[in-house]
Amino acid sequence: MINSFSRREFLSTAGKAFALLPVASYSCLQSCGGGKSSTNQGPVLPPPYQGTDAQLLDDIEQTSFNYFWEQAHPATGLVKDRAKAAGNDNYIAASIAAVGFGLSALCIGDARGYQPSATIQQRVITTLNTLLNTAAGNQGFFYHFLDWSTGRRMWNCELSTIDTALLLCGVLTARKYFGSNQQIVDMATQIYNRANWPWFLNGDTTLSMGWKPESGFLSARWNHYCELMMIYLLGIGSPTFPLPASSWSAWTRPTYTYQGITYISAGDPLFTHQYSHAWFDFRNKHDAFADYFQNSVKATQAHKAFCLSLSSQYPDYADDLWGITASDSANGYQAWGGPPATGTIDGSIVPCAAGGSIPFLYADCMKVLRRLRGSYAAGAWGHYGLLDAFNPLTNWYNPDVLGIDLGITMLMAENQRTGLIWNTFMSNPEAQQAMQLAGFVANS
Repeated sequence: MINSFSRREFLSTAGKAFALLPVASYSCLQSCGGGKSSTNQGPVLPPPYQGTDAQLLDDIEQTSFNYFWEQAHPATGLVKDRAKAAGNDNYIAASIAAVGFGLSALCIGDARGYQPSATIQQRVITTLNTLLNTAAGNQGFFYHFLDWSTGRRMWNCELSTIDTALLLCGVLTARKYFGSNQQIVDMATQIYNRANWPWFLNGDTTLSMGWKPESGFLSARWNHYCELMMIYLLGIGSPTFPLPASSWSAWTRPTYTYQGITYISAGDPLFTHQYSHAWFDFRNKHDAFADYFQNSVKATQAHKAFCLSLSSQYPDYADDLWGITASDSANGYQAWGGPPATGTIDGSIVPCAAGGSIPFLYADCMKVLRRLRGSYAAGAWGHYGLLDAFNPLTNWYNPDVLGIDLGITMLMAENQRTGLIWNTFMSNPEAQQAMQLAGFVANS
């Protein structure tokens, strides 16, 4: 989230390696037409993807799974924060958020037969064993970045509430999906149950974003609507160290109106309307404040309209090519988006903006994914599927992919198709109790 210490802010100010360096450009193949469409007097682009929606989403999910399979250390299961799109890098930093998406991806991979079930279950066991016994942390929370081979803290990073929440969502998904494997169930339960949520309140009504042994709790707090819903619900549902149910109403829900669309938003990037929804099923229900699923529908509609409003300045933005959210850029990592305009917008496209919003605005988002997979496949599609970001106007194509961006697209694609992650995660009694305690009821 903006103006607070989050993953995006951390990478903008403190990530001391690849995450901060300007990302090298490389040319799109000639068939990509220099990133210009025929309406802009450039070479004619290939047509959008011509297969079925199911075939396209199969492509996206299979290639994303390959990332979580190949870029997890075989001895620890820890998943790299990022990797080269070609898969040929020597990065060593895992992020615990990527591990959470990865554990969920393993469930999808098992359901779709991407690897033998016994092999996948062994990878889950390896990962959970690392989290339980090796990975650096405190009070049941984990450091944001870990050495993928040892589990040691990297870069003096923070003990992170949001990244631990993303991890725990994956842990609980794996626990329920592989429920017949008692070893997985027992380890996953221990990992979740040892998180001391009240400790992170630090005497306040809202949670601190992080903690460092060198300096204590971060001053920034989870105090307004964003991706925070999963954090509070996981805490409220804890059977061992629960947050009070009143913490659900302790954070604010500011509204924003754009082109006649009014929704809850604090001006943060689009991912803030996606992440909690990857696991918690907010469909057809509401609390005392909102229907959060419909709120994300409106946020996606507003974001598309915002991108199209920039088309006179950035002619690549069109009905079937839009979407920016926190990602790499040609000048390093940016927490960009809109409305309102945030970051140095330059016409870049971030595939997970549409990919992570598939259930909210299905037809519109699939148009974008078809265009990306077809017209820009020569430059924007690699070994792990869609790149993290690219700019058709400048011919910049990011050589990296990020685990969390591949992950949100993969999980939302599967949720749209079968509801697998929603149904599996929400079968956990802790998730059900948390939503009840937070006051959720079915829509009438």
